[in-house]
Amino acid sequence: MAYEGMIAETISICGNKNEPISAYVARPLGAGPFPGMVLLHHAPGWDEWYREATRKFAHHGYAAISHNLYHRAGDGRPDDVAAKVRAEGGVPDDQVVGDTEGAVQWLKAQPWSNGKVGVFGTCSGGRQTFLYACKTKSINAACELWGGRVVMTKEELNPKQPVAPIDFTKDLSCPLLGLFGNEDRAPTPEQVNQHEAELKAHRKHYEFHRYDGAGHGFFYYDRPAYRIEQALDGWKKVFAFLEKHLA
Repeated sequence: MAYEGMIAETISICGNKNEPISAYVARPLGAGPFPGMVLLHHAPGWDEWYREATRKFAHHGYAAISHNLYHRAGDGRPDDVAAKVRAEGGVPDDQVVGDTEGAVQWLKAQPWSNGKVGVFGTCSGGRQTFLYACKTKSINAACELWGGRVVMTKEELNPKQPVAPIDFTKDLSCPLLGLFGNEDRAPTPEQVNQHEAELKAHRKHYEFHRYDGAGHGFFYYDRPAYRIEQALDGWKKVFAFLEKHLA
């Protein structure tokens, strides 16, 4: 059996407006070069599942970083910090884009980087992944998993999230992978249809996969929403897509 090894650690990077934020990094041992992956965590926070997902990408040959979008809310249990952030109306979209740009540029600056970077996010992180891929030209691939509120009503818009991400579709700068459960309510199948129609209208390079018997969060093995067959197939879709665009 071939030797495998990785290094994983928490570091500080420059986020939006050069503010320091914490980030968790995992990469294979060795000189590389490795493709990079940036993980945007979900609304439950910068939690254990995202640490494990970061190491999963490293196991598959990627240098991965998951930055703490809730860093400014202070320390504490991830669910407590996330509750505080939600009570304050979430994080501003512009701040998320700035923090994510900091993570992308940190990866590209490393000597073991191959210069290509993808972004991955679930739930609110899926929404933010699509938003980031539309607002910058810094990445080579984006994986949006059940991104809720890509489609937003006028009533849902607010000063922190003033524009629905779907309205930026024409600016999508890289290939997009979308995974969705047909029993999800955020996004609903109808909202996924609207999302896809907009991508088609602007002739964007994308692939969507929808799963029967799955709802919101079907990758989360530690939650009742977990669906093992759909999750295993979804992970295969993720790594096949990234191999195509980042290798």
